[in-house]
Amino acid sequence: MHFDAEFFVAAGFAVFVMLLGYLGVHRKATGALDERIRKIEDELAEARRLREEAESVLASYKKKVADAETEAAAIVTQARLEADNLARETAARMADFVQRRQKQAEAKIAMAEAQATAEVRAAAAEAAVKAAESVIRSQTTGAAAADLVGKGIADLKRLLN
Repeated sequence: MHFDAEFFVAAGFAVFVMLLGYLGVHRKATGALDERIRKIEDELAEARRLREEAESVLASYKKKVADAETEAAAIVTQARLEADNLARETAARMADFVQRRQKQAEAKIAMAEAQATAEVRAAAAEAAVKAAESVIRSQTTGAAAADLVGKGIADLKRLLN
């Protein structure tokens, strides 16, 4: 047998591998690899759990958005109905207000006509009294005439007013 450098390297390598086996380095290496695999599996499980949770939160927010849109549409519809009702009510109030104002104006006009008619009658009566007084004075003379004129004028004033 020939012992050269290659033999000693091979023998040293074999001793080194046996020493590693004796010390249990292969178990420690597989244990470390198994631990790394377990951590990666845990991280993947956590990532799946977080993804599912994120999807459920996203679905929840989408439902909230849809509910909010529905509620906003309902609010807009209700606001339009209220605005239409308010417009109709305002129009009815305005028509009622105009009608009352028109009745008030007609009543004022009628009262003014009645007052004007009364004033015209009073002026006509006054003119008639003066005309009658002047006619009676010119045609009647003496004390009896004066007494008759005064009495007639008083009766005329009392009857016309």
